[in-house]
Amino acid sequence: MATTLASVEAREVLRCDHCSLVQFRTNNSLCRRCHKPLEQEEPEAPAPQLVVAPPPAQQEASGIDVASAVKQIRSSRRLSQRQLAGRMQVPRTYISKIENGKAVPTLSSLDRLAQALEVSICLLLRDTRCQNERETELIMADPFLAELAPIAAHLNTIQRAQIINQVREMASGRRRLA
Repeated sequence: MATTLASVEAREVLRCDHCSLVQFRTNNSLCRRCHKPLEQEEPEAPAPQLVVAPPPAQQEASGIDVASAVKQIRSSRRLSQRQLAGRMQVPRTYISKIENGKAVPTLSSLDRLAQALEVSICLLLRDTRCQNERETELIMADPFLAELAPIAAHLNTIQRAQIINQVREMASGRRRLA
């Protein structure tokens, strides 16, 4: 006489981040008390379209670095990848792929990402080339440096080093020119 065991379904126990109720995962993944979404590794919502990231050389050439911007802003807001994914209602792995440069978010995902991080899309699309151009404009706004720039192009490395050392000494007040 054989006995059959009824298969017992493994049930996941979760704590709601909002009301701290410890409970089994519900079918709709909402908290039984506050009806807010429970933290999910892989939500049931369809994942956004993944766009394959261009090769690193091409990314550097374009100057736009979404990956480091997302990672930096997320870290400064003290959010985990899981929390950010929950705000966007996407899988945590999608956030990881964006931060590692393995996926480039679509325009709609970029908008949701900006909303989840509470920043503008422009901040996520920081163009490193524009940053360098702005720094150059600030440097060239100084009359001394603007006058020195065309001359420096004709100097060799030793002459440049000598001029830099003299300027440093003058700026620190250690030496005065006669």
